[in-house]
Amino acid sequence: MLLHGIFPPITTPFYPDGNVYFKKLESNVERYSRTPIAGIVVLGSTGESIMLSDQERRDVLKTARDAAAPNKVLIAGTGVESALETLRLTEHAAELGYDVALIRTPHFYRRQMHPANLLAFYRSVADRSALPVLIYNVPPFTAYDMPAELVIELAEHPNVIGIKESSGDVEKARKVVDGTRHIRRSATVTETFEAVTPRILTASGSRGANRESGSLVPVGALAGNAENSPRLAEARDMGHPDSSSSSSSSHPSSSAVTVIGNVKTRQKEVGFQVLVGAAQKLHPSLEAGAVGAILAFACPAPTACYEIYAAWKEGDAELARLKQERIAKAAQRVGGELGVPGLKHGMDLNGYYGGPARLPLLPLTGELKAEVEHLLSDVRN
Repeated sequence: MLLHGIFPPITTPFYPDGNVYFKKLESNVERYSRTPIAGIVVLGSTGESIMLSDQERRDVLKTARDAAAPNKVLIAGTGVESALETLRLTEHAAELGYDVALIRTPHFYRRQMHPANLLAFYRSVADRSALPVLIYNVPPFTAYDMPAELVIELAEHPNVIGIKESSGDVEKARKVVDGTRHIRRSATVTETFEAVTPRILTASGSRGANRESGSLVPVGALAGNAENSPRLAEARDMGHPDSSSSSSSSHPSSSAVTVIGNVKTRQKEVGFQVLVGAAQKLHPSLEAGAVGAILAFACPAPTACYEIYAAWKEGDAELARLKQERIAKAAQRVGGELGVPGLKHGMDLNGYYGGPARLPLLPLTGELKAEVEHLLSDVRN
C-alpha cells in the first residue's frame, strides 16, 4: 500500500454530554475527503481512542469508512495493550474495508517492554493480521521510545510496511530510512502513481474483483509487501496479474499497465515507508527520507500541511521552507502542547467540527482560545 503524502489523524467529535457525535464525524470525514490529503487515520491518539469503549471504536471506524471518499487510504488505529485484542480490532477494521492497521507500541508495562517483547508482539500481530501493519511510535504519550535498531529489525517482516515515527527526532527518522534502504517492495498504484485501495476498485464497479479471472483482489497485493510475502504468494497462486514479474523490485516502478476492474494500475517500488508525526519538523523530515506524515496539526489545517509536502515533492526546497516556517509556531503550540482541546478549537475556527474533548481533558480557557485564534489567523483552509 502506498503511504506517500499527508494523513490527518482525525478527532472523534463528542456532544457536550460526552457521547460520540456521529453526524459530525461523518461531516468532518466528507470535508477532509475533498482536500488534497492522501488518506485519513481513524482512532489515532488525536482521536482519543484510548478513551473510547470497544463498541465505540467499532462504530467510529464504520462511520468514518462510510463517509470517506474511495480514493483516500484509510488507516485504522487498532493497537491496544495485548496482541490478542489488537488482532481482534484489526480483524474488524479489515472486515470494514480499511487498508492499513496503525499499531502503537504497548507501554503500560514499559519496564518489561524489552526488544524481545516488542519483537514478539509485532511479529505475532503481523503474522496473523489481515491488514498490513504500520508501527506507531509515540513517546510523548506512551513514555516509551522504540529504538531505531528495533524498527529496522521489524522492517524485515513482509507485513510490516512502515512506521509512524512521532518522537520528533529527525535524525532517528533518517537512521531508520538508512537502515531499511535494502528492503525492496512494490505497491499497486494508479497510472498517475496514486494509491490503489480495495474501495477504489469497488467504486470502479469491480467490487474488488478481477473480472477476467473472477478472483478477489487480496488486500496484501495492494499493500507493498515483499515478493516473498505470504499474501503475494497467495496472489500468485490465484493467478492475479498484480503478482507478475513486471513489478520487479530492482526498478523504482513498472511501466506495465494492468487493468483491475475498471482501474488501470501499475507497480511502484516503495520499500519500508517512514511517516513522521511532528508538523513543525515536516520539511526536514522529508529531506531525511520520510515519504509522508500523519500530523495532528492537519486536523485543523490539512491544506497548509499538504502545501509543504507538495513543494518538497516538486523539488522547490525554498517554497517548502517558507511553507514550513508559516506553520511551525502554530503546529508546535496547538498540536504539540495544547493537544486535543487546542486542535479541536482550531478545527472549529477552520470550518470543521471540533467540539469538546472527553474528561479528564478540559476545554481551553478563554485566554488559550484567543492564543489559538491568533496562531491560526493566517493558517486558514
